[in-house]
Amino acid sequence: MGSIADRSWLAVYTKPRAEKKIEERLNKTGIEAFCPTYKTLRIWSDRKKKVELPLIPSYVFVKVTENERREVLKDIGVMNFIFWLGKPAIVRDEEIQALKTELKDIEIPEAKVGELVKIDNGIFKGFEGEIRYIKNNSIVLVLNSLGLTITIKK
Repeated sequence: MGSIADRSWLAVYTKPRAEKKIEERLNKTGIEAFCPTYKTLRIWSDRKKKVELPLIPSYVFVKVTENERREVLKDIGVMNFIFWLGKPAIVRDEEIQALKTELKDIEIPEAKVGELVKIDNGIFKGFEGEIRYIKNNSIVLVLNSLGLTITIKK
């Protein structure tokens, strides 16, 4: 294995709904893997449950050397690396750290269009926003105090 200084964070594209399992398997083999997640309340006809879902569906970040890239591709859930200009896309350490710290406890509420929701944790803790619309697995939330519209994937 290469030295720590030779390792870069790269993004891999995964099979659907395999992100957390891939992260677990790669970490067990000694490859540093990270799948940013968020918590949300899911409501079924018979129960409510808090679940943890991938923040970026079908993506996992891995910190590897050039030689370790082949090991990542051996995982049955990994489709390929994400490329930019013909080379694997490198994600800066600061961006991964921001995902690990700023978003680690983000929780997305179940709500209806037009409803005002207060964000209880994460980077926007304490802010209130209006749910503009909900479509498929996305919520568009308007944070008027920041003049910001954000799209959240559920």
